[in-house]
Amino acid sequence: MASRGRKRKAEAEVVAAAGKREKPAGDRKRVEEATVVIEHCTSRVYGRNAAALSQALRLDTPELPVEVNPARPRRGSFEVTLLRPDGSSVELWTGIKKGPPRKLKFPEPQEVVKELKKYLS
Repeated sequence: MASRGRKRKAEAEVVAAAGKREKPAGDRKRVEEATVVIEHCTSRVYGRNAAALSQALRLDTPELPVEVNPARPRRGSFEVTLLRPDGSSVELWTGIKKGPPRKLKFPEPQEVVKELKKYLS
């Protein structure tokens, strides 16, 4: 027979999960101009790759602002998203489902720049 403590804890988790929802894409903040957002886990390896990618994006498209982790990043995430002024967003790269090995999570900077230019033109 299960103890009452476990049952209450399980019920509390179900209630907490029901109250926790992801925001729909329409709830994202509106931007005045197109912006590239890089979300990466705070691990050192992720940070180095994000820095290299943001530098490549800034060199190839200097008129486009690049934000790195504007909000708390998800665990193990590495995503590059283009936020448009109309409120829509385009995912340029996601490494969440990629790997092992870990190096598959990170794109080549020129690959992301090419994808970005495709959506900007």
